[in-house]
Amino acid sequence: MTARAAILLNALSLYALALVLLLGFYFQLGWHELPCPLCLLQRVAFVALAVGPILNIRYGPRPSHYALSVLAALVGVTASVRQVMLHILPGDKGYGSPIMGLHFYTWAALFFLLAIALIGIVMLFDRQFADAPSTPPAFARIAVWLVILLVTANALSTLLECGFAVCPEDPVRYLLLGG
Repeated sequence: MTARAAILLNALSLYALALVLLLGFYFQLGWHELPCPLCLLQRVAFVALAVGPILNIRYGPRPSHYALSVLAALVGVTASVRQVMLHILPGDKGYGSPIMGLHFYTWAALFFLLAIALIGIVMLFDRQFADAPSTPPAFARIAVWLVILLVTANALSTLLECGFAVCPEDPVRYLLLGG
């Protein structure tokens, strides 16, 4: 795999992460399901997972960039599995609405595990590290800016939800909006 192909794969991964963040916003804004502290931690891990692909697009593929994403995915899967374990008892309805039978945190755990596996596979192709990085295509640059926009939106919504204090365990309103 060439560096150019790796950059395109990294851009696709950013679009996948953007879709996950958009889905979180859909439930947050459309269904009025505010994210709990563990949900917010998982969003942070999704954002951190995007750092590796962004660096790969900007500076060319490097093992260290992929390593940052693997570490972020490990944090994310830990937070997700923790939340799964909190709701594993029979009769527990879980937190939030299920999506195709699974809650968002269960999907997050699966997504983080899939990310670790895919990063491992992509890192097997050494040629991407030898090629000189080229100017990223518009497709990749748009992916970077889309993720940056969604990170900013997440930061603002978290500030509105939690204010400048510790986020409530079971949020029901945006603290800074008084509603």
